[in-house]
Amino acid sequence: MLSRFSSRRHFDDLSEQEILALAISNEEDDGRIYRTFAERLRADFPASAAVFEGMAAEEDGHRHRLIELHRARFGEVIPLLRREHVAGSYARSPVWLDPDLGLDRIRAIAHQMEEAAGSFYAAAAKRATDARTRDLLGALAAAEAGHVQRADALAEEHLTAQARESEDQSAHRQFVLTWVQPGLAGLMDGSVSTLAPIFATAFATRDPWTTFLVGAAASIGAGISMGFTEVASDDGVISGRGSAWKRGVSTGVMTTLGGMGHALPYLIPDFWTATTVAILVVFVELWAIVWIQNRYMQTPFLRAAFQVVLGGALVFAAGVLIGGG
Repeated sequence: MLSRFSSRRHFDDLSEQEILALAISNEEDDGRIYRTFAERLRADFPASAAVFEGMAAEEDGHRHRLIELHRARFGEVIPLLRREHVAGSYARSPVWLDPDLGLDRIRAIAHQMEEAAGSFYAAAAKRATDARTRDLLGALAAAEAGHVQRADALAEEHLTAQARESEDQSAHRQFVLTWVQPGLAGLMDGSVSTLAPIFATAFATRDPWTTFLVGAAASIGAGISMGFTEVASDDGVISGRGSAWKRGVSTGVMTTLGGMGHALPYLIPDFWTATTVAILVVFVELWAIVWIQNRYMQTPFLRAAFQVVLGGALVFAAGVLIGGG
């Protein structure tokens, strides 16, 4: 029976044939999603690709058994019924179409798919009043729970400790190339390059508000410029550095934050108090850069500290000398 206010069917109104048809379409959709994941991961993460190929094969096996059951009970014609045709059904966002899905995200999505399907069928079985419908939904819930167990078994089979470590290293490398490296470049540019104009303005005018305005303008302008430069310089296809817009956002935001860090203290009305706080902020920013270089870029700590502190000190001195002169 159609809902009075919507063309979508209520799950309680579905016949056993329609429930079986819905289960068949669910299994078909999930199998195609897993094959999409496998194809996307095949080049860089072959072990995980094998896991998803196995999961797709599991879905195909369940679908074939469901089709045989439908054929035996209801004949050859399977009604067209999908999740989006059923009110209250769990709709899956097409996240598998996102070209920038990471390995961990794909694994999490697959696990959520199986758990959500099992929970859905189990809840539906509790609401069913017809004994045969309850039995059918309970069997589907058990099948979905079995899918989770099978996925874990496939992961154990294909994802050896060495394979998982290798894939995790590749994923970490991609994270560094897409987010950390551009963000670090932005933080360095925003923290260091804005030192001269901000402190030159501060010592030239001795006016905290004017210094803040110059610092904010320099920081935001540098952030916009650096972000667009990163996007335009490399689309990531050949270099493998990942999505251009992600790198652009990382660079632009970190550039702005790097400059605003020592511009914000000049909201303090007293010049020397504001300048003292700004210098302390610069110290924190420079050591944050050193830590990121050492943590993610494997730059020796002392070398990173020498390079960053020396460069920052020279730019800071230039700003003070120009402003004070």
